[in-house]
Amino acid sequence: MGGFFGVASKKNCTLELFYGVDYHSHLGTRRGGMALYGEEGFQRAIHNIENSPFRTKFEKDVDELKGYLGIGCISDYEPQPLLIQSHLGSFAITTVGKINNQEELLKMVYKDGHSHFQEMSGGKINATELIASLICKADSIVNGIRYVQSLVDGSMTILLMTENGLYAARDKYGRTPVVIGKKEDGYCVSFENFAYINLGYLDYKELGPAEIVYITPDGAETVGAAGEEMKICSFLWVYYGYPTSAYEGINVEEMRYKCGSMLAKRDKGSVSPDIVAGVPDSGIAHAIGYANESGIPYARPFIKYTPTWPRSFMPTNQSQRELIARMKLIPVQALIKNKKLLLIDDSIVRGTQLRETTEFLYQSGAKEVHVRPACPPLLYGCKYLNFSRSKSELDLITRRIIKEREEKVTPEILEEYADPCSQKYDEMVEEVRCRQNFTTLRYHRLDDLIASIGLSPCKLCTYCFDGKE
Repeated sequence: MGGFFGVASKKNCTLELFYGVDYHSHLGTRRGGMALYGEEGFQRAIHNIENSPFRTKFEKDVDELKGYLGIGCISDYEPQPLLIQSHLGSFAITTVGKINNQEELLKMVYKDGHSHFQEMSGGKINATELIASLICKADSIVNGIRYVQSLVDGSMTILLMTENGLYAARDKYGRTPVVIGKKEDGYCVSFENFAYINLGYLDYKELGPAEIVYITPDGAETVGAAGEEMKICSFLWVYYGYPTSAYEGINVEEMRYKCGSMLAKRDKGSVSPDIVAGVPDSGIAHAIGYANESGIPYARPFIKYTPTWPRSFMPTNQSQRELIARMKLIPVQALIKNKKLLLIDDSIVRGTQLRETTEFLYQSGAKEVHVRPACPPLLYGCKYLNFSRSKSELDLITRRIIKEREEKVTPEILEEYADPCSQKYDEMVEEVRCRQNFTTLRYHRLDDLIASIGLSPCKLCTYCFDGKE
């Protein structure tokens, strides 16, 4: 995943850029970067943020970098932003997305005369560099972005800075958001709309799918019209989105309350827990919604130790991630012993962390642990966004179970397992429950998830749940 922030101001914008990018730290864990343009031309800083937060790594750069135009990013993969010199002039560029046909695009640019790309670790190339090379094949930046949108299989949202202004382009089907803020002395562009509120910006415009906007300190002009078809990622509301964010006018926190409420309605009369709890942090709002609807008290039977422990998926090593997950959640014995708990997590992926959480609840004296994931079973790896480090769909606990149960896993078979009214679905859920040692397990239904968000189903991407593109 990843996020970005940009500023076009009538004065030095370094500090605003710094804080705007920092507000995207929940979207990535490997690299951070800022690039500015001012009297001294282009300036840039990129740092590894795996073991230290963005703010700590970039504090010194705030005093050294100056400019009235700036872009920055949090990235889980490639070092960004990149500085590019081309026949279109010099520019800085950062991207968010996923390219499924990268090898095909590489062959195409090599065939057209491009001689080389900088190689990263593991033999990979920087996907943002590939996007820049494709943009430079056109006769203008706008046409170059349109060219990229027509070629990329996956998704590609772009923020690009020239000497005169910024170009922001939402990916072809709007799978990720792009919003613009405005105040008296300039404009900003952001992945998350909450990132500019404390900087004094007001909401100005949310880009449509494939829309391209040119931004200067004096205005924001659409230079590439929006498309009509949208497939924004539903998982943004379930997990990745920050609670104060809104996408397509729908607030993340409010959606999670609705999600929890619908889970409670499905549960009515079937379970009688003593307390409802959310796995910190992304399960908390869902749990509040459940508690408000059901009348069952909300409590925190374990507390997340935030001063030093980072997010659990930061290390590349799975065992280290699992250790951090254990270390950062501290049980409150008085709220667990002899209690029947209903636990809400955002999702079940591998199942490892939630199983260990359940075990330490039992070890702390819990009588029952009922689990309610805030989304349907994950059956497909995401094709459109880098949401996970998983290399195979068999990393998903559901797919491992299905593989063991079926001689051959076909699209038709998977469709049955995705149907919450089918016998195969019920058997899969029961097998997950047994392996995880939950007292009961009920997933959020896809129709309820869509209703929780409130957008038309045709505008949402639900591929990871139902495999429909």
